[in-house]
Amino acid sequence: MKIFGIGMNYPEHNKELEGTLYTTQEPVIFTKADTALLRVGSPFFIPSYTQQCEYETELVVRINHLGRSIPERYAHRYYDEVTVGIDFTARDLQQQLRAKGHPWDICKGFDGSAAVGEFVKLSELGGDVQNLDFHLDINGQTVQRGNTRDMTHTVDKLISYISQYFMLKTGDLIFTGTPVGVGPVHEEDHLCGYIGDRKLMEFNVK
Repeated sequence: MKIFGIGMNYPEHNKELEGTLYTTQEPVIFTKADTALLRVGSPFFIPSYTQQCEYETELVVRINHLGRSIPERYAHRYYDEVTVGIDFTARDLQQQLRAKGHPWDICKGFDGSAAVGEFVKLSELGGDVQNLDFHLDINGQTVQRGNTRDMTHTVDKLISYISQYFMLKTGDLIFTGTPVGVGPVHEEDHLCGYIGDRKLMEFNVK
């Protein structure tokens, strides 16, 4: 199983991190180790090497069969289930790495950094992957909201693009990018993730 992350796929999020509202010409792709997967309901442990661990709430797509060099017009055939997930980021470490021009692997791909909820059929959510509301609550308060219609690069474009470089296999996951509103997590926080009003993810921070 491969875990792909997409950076800078919501312009307003780019602005909150960079101070500039902009879009990328091509998707920004990074990967996470398979040990990054945080199973449904498992607690998330804040790594000792970061003082600023932040949540990034995202729509997650699961690939349902083998594909390579997939045309964008056929990409919708390669997924039928989605969920909400969190791409945990060691933000302080990321800033240090970016300043040096280094890769993001250790600030994005560390163990437990890819939290996922329960996968559901896209058809149960209305069928339109580019019009899904999702949000994250921490300790009962909504801290981040987004809608997939605001993506710079659509789900189908992401699948087509990634498949030019990597063979996609059944079970591979794509974290499709985060909207504006990222922020820190702390020990004892209780996180719940939703698509629409449907709660698909719930766990504690340790």
